[in-house]
Amino acid sequence: MNFLMRTLIVGVAVAVAAWLIPGITVTGSSTAALVGTLAAVALIVGAVNAFVRPIVTVLTGCFIVLTLGLFLLVVNAWMLMLSGWVAGQLGLGFGVDGFGSALLGSILISLVTWLLSGVFRRSR
Repeated sequence: MNFLMRTLIVGVAVAVAAWLIPGITVTGSSTAALVGTLAAVALIVGAVNAFVRPIVTVLTGCFIVLTLGLFLLVVNAWMLMLSGWVAGQLGLGFGVDGFGSALLGSILISLVTWLLSGVFRRSR
């Protein structure tokens, strides 16, 4: 149940980012297709954050320490851009247009995910 809830929360966060950030798009031919795209993108974001992000974080550790952790914002933006690229390769209607959109989108997705995770954690 935890995995399903986490995936749902990330999907909602991606939808919020697509709604508020001009360079992030999620498309679908119908409402069901749009929900399916959001679910698939949430799974892709989760997989990228689980497998690729730790490697990139270790490789960029010196920059992270040097910038007192601010470089993690860049790493998060890269992970969102990579998720958009993977979604594009799979033919999903998700795209991230440029680093600026990825940076703002990753910050917004992180905030919405944190907020919703806190709300649902307290409601249990």
